[in-house]
Amino acid sequence: MDKLYRDLVDLPGAPSFEKPVRDYMREFLTPHVDEIIEDRLGSIFGIINKGSNGPKVMIAGHMDEVGAIVTGIDKTGLIKISNLGGVHGDVFLSQHFDIICDDLEKIPGVTASKPPHLTRGSTEVPKQIKFTDLLIDIGADSKDHAISLGIKVGQQVIPRNDYTVSKDGKKIFSKAWDNRFGCGMSLEIARDIEKEDLQCELYVGATVQEEVGLRGAQTASYMIKPDVFIAIDCSPCADSFGGDEISGKIGSGFLLRFIDPSAIMHRGMKKFITETADKHKIKYQYYQSKGGTDAAKVQLANSGVLVATIGMPARYIHSTTSMISIEDYAEVKKIVYTIIKMFNEEIVEEIRKNV
Repeated sequence: MDKLYRDLVDLPGAPSFEKPVRDYMREFLTPHVDEIIEDRLGSIFGIINKGSNGPKVMIAGHMDEVGAIVTGIDKTGLIKISNLGGVHGDVFLSQHFDIICDDLEKIPGVTASKPPHLTRGSTEVPKQIKFTDLLIDIGADSKDHAISLGIKVGQQVIPRNDYTVSKDGKKIFSKAWDNRFGCGMSLEIARDIEKEDLQCELYVGATVQEEVGLRGAQTASYMIKPDVFIAIDCSPCADSFGGDEISGKIGSGFLLRFIDPSAIMHRGMKKFITETADKHKIKYQYYQSKGGTDAAKVQLANSGVLVATIGMPARYIHSTTSMISIEDYAEVKKIVYTIIKMFNEEIVEEIRKNV
């Protein structure tokens, strides 16, 4: 995979703290697009083939990753936190985190957990840990010591990354695949797609605050007013937990999300994407999700938008690390590049009629 993905996943960017990711994307996009636009929440998009008489096509990842925010410091110097995005306390117990200062200095810490020596002989039944029960230990001796080290209420808290390639060279472990992967794909599209190949006005970029209610998707879609929207997002696979044929498997191609709690895939989009994938021998899987993507908000913008989510299969998202396959990356890239070059007024009208 391109080095830009490694750069992106290493950046901090919890919901509403996406600035480092946005700055990276702006710098990368600038030489490859006609114009860069941002909404007032901070979503960023580059326009390619500006002024085209064809449909407006919007391709988006989202910049934010699940994380936390500092809510206080107790008298012993331990840091109180609250979650940003959907996470479980049990998953984050005894994990390494960085608290990110205003100048982006990283203060390392670990979530405090009791070793078995301190619980041996207890008759108390273990209970599920709430995320807000977690405390981060940065090695401070007191509240004043923690403050002197740079801790403030309102700082973002991010899992410490350990980007690793698997032994077979086909999988990559990292924090923030959800959804720096979609950000990276948008940047690759901007770099690789030529205006001459387009019959549409193309918007490529990423939204903010997806993990806390798809907020940037709503504001960005009202700014752009697209005819077609494609969300590129990592989706959780259940294959390592005995999943079924619609719960995703890494290494088996891109995920075609046909239903989730907030979006049912438009019949015309489903027909268009599956027929295109079959024709070009691009591997895909039907996928049902229990969570939503930016497509849920965008489909309701203005008088309605034709939307689809192209999913990158991933294991263990919304934790401190996740796993993707470079074989799936290739299939996602093939389908997205192929359909972008196909979108024109006739194709979009044909999709629309198949509602």
